[in-house]
Amino acid sequence: MKQLGWAVLLSIGCCFVYHILRTLFIDNSWYYNRSYTFKGFLFNSWWVLKSVLFEELIFRGALLFIAIRKLGVQKACLLSAVAFGIYHWFSYNAFSNPDQMAIIFLMTGIFGYVIALAFAKTGSLYLPIGLHLGWNLANIILFSNGPLGHQILVRVNDLQLQGLPSLAVFLFQTLALPALSMVYLRFFVKKTKDIRVRK
Repeated sequence: MKQLGWAVLLSIGCCFVYHILRTLFIDNSWYYNRSYTFKGFLFNSWWVLKSVLFEELIFRGALLFIAIRKLGVQKACLLSAVAFGIYHWFSYNAFSNPDQMAIIFLMTGIFGYVIALAFAKTGSLYLPIGLHLGWNLANIILFSNGPLGHQILVRVNDLQLQGLPSLAVFLFQTLALPALSMVYLRFFVKKTKDIRVRK
């Protein structure tokens, strides 16, 4: 449970910094959605939790578990990352745009690889679920960046970053949480069980 808690906080923190950076370099800000209700918050948070649990149980809890036993940790984690990246083409409905497909595959593939390693190292879904859930809750519910429309905070306008600031924020979004997760895995998580061994 401690791993779950730290992972949620880490990913919420990274998502918060990402969204602040998205508005820092342009004339944009956020406003509080006064029509948002506590009932809406509970319903939408439940939707996010179900989607995260579905993805984690499929990609880490089932497919990765089997792949690690058959292929070993590194190949299985790579396979899981590729499958996770391709899956998000469907969830973002990106098939008509090859550039968007490449960006989605890169971002979700890197993140998928890290949470696959988290599962392989801990033998548990707590850390992968925490990393995934924290980001999705902050991104979708707090910052209204997802399929549920306007949530708690809404951007004042649709101005987008351009040039080097855009690249810097994209790199932060793609690499910050995976890099911090790898540091966490390396220095703060001890391997608890070897899931490669059949019982």
